[in-house]
Amino acid sequence: MRVLIIFLVTLFFYNCQDNKAKMITNDVNTSIEKLMKNDSINELKKDNFLLTDKNMMQFLLDYGEKNQENLVRIITDYGSIDIILFEKTKFHRANFIYLTKKKYFNNTQFYRVISNFIIQGGNSDDRITLEKRKAIGKYLLPNDYDKGYKHDRGMISMPSKNIENPYKKASPFEFFIVQQKGGSHHLDGDYTIFGKVIKGMDVVDIIAAVPTDSSDWPLQNVFIKDISIIKK
Repeated sequence: MRVLIIFLVTLFFYNCQDNKAKMITNDVNTSIEKLMKNDSINELKKDNFLLTDKNMMQFLLDYGEKNQENLVRIITDYGSIDIILFEKTKFHRANFIYLTKKKYFNNTQFYRVISNFIIQGGNSDDRITLEKRKAIGKYLLPNDYDKGYKHDRGMISMPSKNIENPYKKASPFEFFIVQQKGGSHHLDGDYTIFGKVIKGMDVVDIIAAVPTDSSDWPLQNVFIKDISIIKK
């Protein structure tokens, strides 16, 4: 009986120690995750510069001249999507490259998914994404729809800001990829097409087929793990 009591006390002690270790490990992991996210925000804030409607056009013109990359890779939960950005839509290309280099898109989501239509990404419902936006600035991009591009399958376009917006200016933080076979040409003239998929439409098709709720948000979040420049 005495041996049994000693065994139970010892077992209880080790269980407590194990649970304590797990709690410490979880706390450490949580702290590391918060630190990484805060570092991402601090990276955006360190320039002490905010984009606005007044300064963004000149800034993006200058930025586009100095940063002429146009090949980008989107890494998702389901694989990679490679895109080329068009030179004709210079503000939108420069904006996308700027946000990519600032790592804004990392850990955002494809938050609007409609099978045989589009997948729309660049947003999230977490606080970190909101903080990133605040650290970049508040601005809209001009509608640059008259460059001869159509909303064919695989084209990348930019949605208008969801406010009273007679000039259909675009939200700079979001984009959508046309997945519809035959294209979605009823969108032509309303939104700026600024790139196209050159590899990975099979990944776009997989994402477009995931189950969604009534607001077209995937039931299981589809994360953009990383968007990076492809070196030629």
